Amino acid sequence: MESAAERPVPRKRADARRNEKALLDAAAAAFVASGVDVPVRDIAAKAGVGVGTIYRHFPTRADLIVAVYRHQIEACAEAGPSLLAGGGTPHAALARWINLFVDFLITKHGLAAALRSDDAAFQALHAYFLDRLVPVCDQLLDAAVAAGEIRADIDAYGLLRGVGNLCIGAGSDPRYDARHLVELLLSGLRLR
Repeated sequence: MESAAERPVPRKRADARRNEKALLDAAAAAFVASGVDVPVRDIAAKAGVGVGTIYRHFPTRADLIVAVYRHQIEACAEAGPSLLAGGGTPHAALARWINLFVDFLITKHGLAAALRSDDAAFQALHAYFLDRLVPVCDQLLDAAVAAGEIRADIDAYGLLRGVGNLCIGAGSDPRYDARHLVELLLSGLRLR
């Protein structure tokens, strides 16, 4: 008799995956517009589903928040190799990917406070974020270094941390232009 851990995880039907993606996209848009405390009924309306559907998939708000951010982390992680393979220079792919990363960071109203909460659902999210995005950034950096486009003295973790620090406060001060500062940082990596 096989244990539950040995049994294959059943794959969701294609329509169920599409519905879940639509729900996560709607929740992400609602979080951007109103923060993570947006009423669940607003998310349900935006997704075109009932509130019960959301709670069936995500029993708690924490479950929904974690699922949205994991979904967005996956999208960012998957974009790196696609941008690199899509033609253009490795530096251009790195710059486009960093721009996606900035989008991810500056639209996360309320995530920082949620991550500092004691809710167990948030405990592994930061590690997941690093585990998925640092290797992608590393791949892009390695390609740009190998092409002779950027300096070799930056590591992926340091770059992502620097970009993250430049994005702090981007939503609270309209005079602060995080994107411009990130562009300057990326320009500083270029070999002259």
